[in-house]
Amino acid sequence: MNKKEISEIKKQLTPENCALTRLCACYVDGEKNKKSEMKEAFLSQSEEECFKYFEIFRKSLSGTVGKNLINLEFPLDAEMEGGAQEFLMRLKESRLKDDELLEEFYDRIIESFDYGENYLILLVHGAYDIPGKSSDNEEMFDASDEVYEYLLCAVCPVNLSKAGLSYDAENNRFGSRVRDWLVELPMAGFLFPAFQDRSTDLHSMLYYSKNPEELRDDFVEKLFGCSTPLSAGDQKETFNAMIEETLGEECDYEAVRNIHEKLQELVEERKDEPEPLVLDKAEVKQLLAGSGVDAEKFEELEERYEETAGAQTEFLASNIINTRKFEIKTPDVVIQVNPERADLVETRMIDGRQCLVIPVDDSVEVNGISVRTLDKRNMEKRDF
Repeated sequence: MNKKEISEIKKQLTPENCALTRLCACYVDGEKNKKSEMKEAFLSQSEEECFKYFEIFRKSLSGTVGKNLINLEFPLDAEMEGGAQEFLMRLKESRLKDDELLEEFYDRIIESFDYGENYLILLVHGAYDIPGKSSDNEEMFDASDEVYEYLLCAVCPVNLSKAGLSYDAENNRFGSRVRDWLVELPMAGFLFPAFQDRSTDLHSMLYYSKNPEELRDDFVEKLFGCSTPLSAGDQKETFNAMIEETLGEECDYEAVRNIHEKLQELVEERKDEPEPLVLDKAEVKQLLAGSGVDAEKFEELEERYEETAGAQTEFLASNIINTRKFEIKTPDVVIQVNPERADLVETRMIDGRQCLVIPVDDSVEVNGISVRTLDKRNMEKRDF
């Protein structure tokens, strides 16, 4: 799913467009015991409660595709009888009215979700009547050809509110605040099935993780039968290591800057596309070629790619480049440069030492104080 498709589903999580039919919940304590369960029609909740649930479910569809939001494809065995996808299909088709399936779903999460504190499993069934679109891309609500039925799940931590003083209006005094168990925004969640090309895709799903560096691989593997891709941070580390090993002695400032600039160009070209820029092995090779890397290094790239990343690994461009920052770091100095002006920094040998050189003018600040870049006294001596 891309951000446009995700946005279309998020729009249904509002009072005006509500397409949610049934809400189920299971409260689990830190010892993995079920403390409470709920099964109700979604619209039977009060207006205030609905707003809170909308906020939680919208959050489980928020973030960056490829970081917090991960597209997962089911392997074939997951779609066989008894597989994870087949189980989710039965749960969806039951519209959450089969108590045995619900209990099994809760049990599967409790067994695989590693969290030592209290949490709430929220699961909702929705049915979105997909409006058709005219040739000018306008929605035609009376021309629907398909109803997208889905399950949306959020796993939320439940924490005790902070202690403090509060005003007791009844007794007109300040006293200790009553501490409650509060449901917080989700730390994990999923949408099944995926909504691809404005249609149901039973072979894939969307997974949400609040922390993009903790995708909970075991949880995803056990609950969905899918393997997770490298996290955003791991993608960056893997890509950087692969470039260092491929270039070897030629991995100098100019080479890295050229790769950064070329990658930034590719990202800029695709910025208006709904699908994010993804690089596979062939596209990484093209990136290096376009950055001026010698062709003789490509054989090394082939080897390093498979050793470091894996032949089928793909890199999301937004995970391996920061288009808003170009950073140069030594053990004692960090320099941040406007990515569009990375050419201002160059390397030179000065007095036998390798140095980074940055040309400056009169617009220089040190700790917020404007400073002069030329010593007037030295200038006067030279003029004299």
